[in-house]
Amino acid sequence: MAMSMMKMRWHEPLVFLVVLCSLVGAQDGNQDQDGGSDYLRREHSLVKPYTGTGMDIPLWDFGGSTVVSNEYIRLTPDRQSKQGHLWNQVPNHMRHWEIRVSFMVHGAGRSLYGDGFGIWYAKDRMQFGNVFGNQDKFSGLGVFLDTYSNFDGDHAHLHPYISAMVNNGSLNYDHDHDGTHGQLDGCSVAFRNADYQSHISISYFQGTLSVYTRVGTETDWKSCLNVAGISLPTGYYFGFTATTGDLADNHDIVMVKTYELFPSGESDKDAEVPKDLENIVPAAAHQEAPREHVESTKPTRKSSMAMYFLVLGGILALGLIGGGVFYYKKQQEKARKRFF
Repeated sequence: MAMSMMKMRWHEPLVFLVVLCSLVGAQDGNQDQDGGSDYLRREHSLVKPYTGTGMDIPLWDFGGSTVVSNEYIRLTPDRQSKQGHLWNQVPNHMRHWEIRVSFMVHGAGRSLYGDGFGIWYAKDRMQFGNVFGNQDKFSGLGVFLDTYSNFDGDHAHLHPYISAMVNNGSLNYDHDHDGTHGQLDGCSVAFRNADYQSHISISYFQGTLSVYTRVGTETDWKSCLNVAGISLPTGYYFGFTATTGDLADNHDIVMVKTYELFPSGESDKDAEVPKDLENIVPAAAHQEAPREHVESTKPTRKSSMAMYFLVLGGILALGLIGGGVFYYKKQQEKARKRFF
């Protein structure tokens, strides 16, 4: 009997083991800075080795140009016109949470590269679109790691730039202004082509959204934004998307760890999440108002290359015409010599 039970457990699918670990609850418990506690939720986390049997990732879906290796999950390669996504299958039922992501953005481009990637807590998953590979007019939270400035004028910040946006499904993300028309806040972080992987922490705790970063060999977390008055429902999904267009980069996800946060005095045993939190409409008390969209006139690499080939074609055409005239004159001169 004992041997048969052992065999049964040994052959249980990895998915079952992951879910079982998540149901145990108090995983990797730590005290946070406010005296509360946090617990790792494995059903929303992703560590090496990523795959179970075959090429599937337990509790996660991926698609588009996404490729899974032993060391990272590459959303896009350093090639033009690629889109990739990675989405958690399990909806989040935590009232307060933190997601920590280890990532790398790198490529061969020195002056032109892009476009960046998005970290999502969204109602809809696995939807391709033009907002860093996800759909526009999304419902939920988007944190954007933007490596290329599309804006014609002067920003008050440098790129790469990290910004956050809360959307109730009615707002457009304005790429031509790098999303600054609807952002909560943002910061410049030089994470592209860092020597080592970089890290970002995104937490939602008691109505406040906080983003911290740690780049390359840095040991201390640096504050990027801290915005109160945020309302997010439960039941949404964590995900990652990236896109390349005329510009390209490798966008790699290395590790994801998601924690449930509890106020001081609470724990996972006595904290019940009210059901009506699923009906909250995503909102932000203080968010830059959307403005009228103005089409960008800033040249992209594609338009620059088109101009280059146009000029080159003109030069070649003039050369051919000049060569033809020269050849014609030579032939006329030879004809005159034969005549005389």
